[in-house]
Amino acid sequence: MRPIDIHKQVRSTPFVPMRLRFSDGSSIDVRHPEFIAVTRTVLGITVPGPSENELPERVILCDPLHVVRLEPINGQDS
Repeated sequence: MRPIDIHKQVRSTPFVPMRLRFSDGSSIDVRHPEFIAVTRTVLGITVPGPSENELPERVILCDPLHVVRLEPINGQDS
């Protein structure tokens, strides 16, 4: 997916939590716009800790070209 399209979705108002689906079949949920950084060549996605008050557990770096679909999520894990 083009990075500019991902960036537009992340910056939309109001922000809609989304699931990023990747070309290998995996997915990552982004529940807040501060949890993702979009550049021309890489996405940086933070994985939150078990508690909202904790620092993120890790950062996942991936190529935006491997994002095949963005899906809105409604606050529920699936």
